[in-house]
Amino acid sequence: MGRLDAHDVISIADLRRLARGQAPRVVFDYIDGGADDEVTLRANEQVYDEVTFRPRSAVATPTCDLATTVLGRKLALPFILAPVGSTRLMYPRGEALAARAAGAAGTAYTLSTLSGTAIEEVGHASAGPLWYQLYLVGGRSVAEAALARAAAAGFSALVVTVDTPVAGLRERDLRNGTTELLARRPLAMLPFVPQILARPAWLARFLADGGLMRFPNVVLAQGPMAYADVGTALAASVVSWKDLAWIREAWHGSLVVKGLLTAEDARRAVDEGANAIVVSNHGGRQLDGAPATLRVLPEIVRAVGGRTEVLMDGGIRRGGDIAKALCLGARAVLVGRAYAYGLAAGGEKGVARAIEILRTELVRTLKLLGCAAVAELDGSFVNAPASW
Repeated sequence: MGRLDAHDVISIADLRRLARGQAPRVVFDYIDGGADDEVTLRANEQVYDEVTFRPRSAVATPTCDLATTVLGRKLALPFILAPVGSTRLMYPRGEALAARAAGAAGTAYTLSTLSGTAIEEVGHASAGPLWYQLYLVGGRSVAEAALARAAAAGFSALVVTVDTPVAGLRERDLRNGTTELLARRPLAMLPFVPQILARPAWLARFLADGGLMRFPNVVLAQGPMAYADVGTALAASVVSWKDLAWIREAWHGSLVVKGLLTAEDARRAVDEGANAIVVSNHGGRQLDGAPATLRVLPEIVRAVGGRTEVLMDGGIRRGGDIAKALCLGARAVLVGRAYAYGLAAGGEKGVARAIEILRTELVRTLKLLGCAAVAELDGSFVNAPASW
């Protein structure tokens, strides 16, 4: 395994490279890939090039305050670890390790419903705020049981993802044998075995961790849901606006609605009681051809008019990307792939390195902008296309 210190891993791109070398192709492409032709996946990253900075010169900023407040909780950093499903496949107990790294850095971690580590273990792992992301896999009663467990474990916010009526067509996964793996057809899996044998360290950790994970937070009548066709499960558990009423009754903490790309949906989420919304296209993994999230962020910020907190995810690989999103109105951002690369590259140390890279880059960006605190960032620090 490559070293993860500041001399060898300078950027998130370095962590991506290390992750590719550590994980089998089927796992790496699950982290790295998007839907269909991956147009939206690429747009999420490229859109930051369309926004340029307007720095204040001759301004001394010996220290920079990165703290912000989200849902009434002070965070040391203006970025939160996003929900990423199946992170236990990237590294044993991956969810607990990522949560601990987030807590140590003073920020929040979001646990996916489709995770391989139990809610309670993640709750014990982190000293920071914890959020739970909800899919209705298994139906309402299964979801209500998970919400009760999350509340008892100290999770303070619920993130309801609303952009998955079906799973997007992620062609890399299909080409890498995911269908054969989930169906547990040994003969059909044979062509894909070499890519796994080519990563013996990953394979040893995977087998020591019990092999193919289950979903301990989706407890069906027969027990925790097996690692199965998630696309089929999602299609049978669509979240609609009417579901927010009973979810609100079952959950007494903060409610976040994730997966919005239009002003109309943003206003509807506020009307339905959302304490925060996440401008998100699911990392380019759902509807290919959807706009980059940074592109629609200003429209949504204008639409809600301060009635709720606006968060954003998508394509963030640099501290400067975070600064641009904050300048355009986001209260904070969520990062997913950036820390998932770190997890696959080196477990908890990799996640901690990803967080430190983004933190260091954000401090440097603020100093070069002549801005002493993220709370002072606004549209005057950037040039954005007039059409936005």
